[in-house]
Amino acid sequence: MEPGPRLTALACAALSMCIAAHAAAADDMFSHRDELSAKDKAKISRVLTPPADFEAPETFEPMQGGAGTSTRRPSRDSFSHSNANLSFEEQHDFRVGNGLFKKLWTSSPSSTRASDGLGPLYNARSCQGCHLKDGRGRPPLPGEKAVSLFLRFSVPPQTDADKEALASKELLRVPEPTYGGQFQAFAVQGLPGEGRFDIETEDIVVPLSGGETAVLQKPIYKIRDLGFGELHPDTLISPRVAPPMSGLGLLQAIHPGDIQALADPDDLDEDGISGKVSRVRDPATGDLAIGRFGWKATNATIRSQTADAFLGDIGISTPDKPLNYGDCTEAQSDCRAMPHGEQANLGVSEAPDPVMELVTFYS
Repeated sequence: MEPGPRLTALACAALSMCIAAHAAAADDMFSHRDELSAKDKAKISRVLTPPADFEAPETFEPMQGGAGTSTRRPSRDSFSHSNANLSFEEQHDFRVGNGLFKKLWTSSPSSTRASDGLGPLYNARSCQGCHLKDGRGRPPLPGEKAVSLFLRFSVPPQTDADKEALASKELLRVPEPTYGGQFQAFAVQGLPGEGRFDIETEDIVVPLSGGETAVLQKPIYKIRDLGFGELHPDTLISPRVAPPMSGLGLLQAIHPGDIQALADPDDLDEDGISGKVSRVRDPATGDLAIGRFGWKATNATIRSQTADAFLGDIGISTPDKPLNYGDCTEAQSDCRAMPHGEQANLGVSEAPDPVMELVTFYS
């Protein structure tokens, strides 16, 4: 239905007020960017100012990733395109990193020693096992074991030391004492997986303003076939679907001040949206940094996110997380006794550099 003249006038008036407000705030938005010249700030302000005319595309609309925007034809590999401005050497590293991203890891001991070290507990055998074609994962179908959806486990703080660690960000959650921080359905030969879970749904009827109703489905997670005994009675469960990989480099490139400038925990601008900056420990420095990656922004860098995924999802140790038994806890003694894939001549961990460097670069 075409909008009436009164509705159009109101919409235009609201849009004009919005444009004026954004234009007035542009200078304040970049006051923290000392490295930007006045010319750069003016250019960025022009790009960010909402358009008044929607009849024609904006000047910068086709290149939303700047010089790195891929202009290759869309295909089933669109999420796997590299930045368009990579050098020849960087394109080589990108392709090798892509190969490692797809690589299937094997359990130890193995004749394919470069792929040795899977598990002992794991959710997938490769990075692409969760992020198929670098896209998002999906919940399991009935009867399937979950691969690209897994469960995070935690318990409320049990001691004063737990509370202090959470307050200082030395810990972001207290792992479940037997099963650790992540529930792994798969295990290497000779070891049971941690268990399975089913997803049931409950219909939630929501009345709409026009008298109609909508039916939403609420997932309910049922854990069964536990391989290492009962869960802690206060276990908290958080399901996670693997997110798409595209754009992570652009997210890491955002200036910290730009993120801080948008924080509005008390909704002071009264737009109905409130949010605060996530602060986490950067494992490389130990300092507090802005969390950017993961569903709850719990990693400061792509490298730390990659190391966590190697360890928790595949059970592969890295120089950043040199635990060759993966997410096995002290209560899972049989798990910790399994052979691992660390090789002294290659350095500490099952995926030493340059493996970590290349997968991080690809991501």
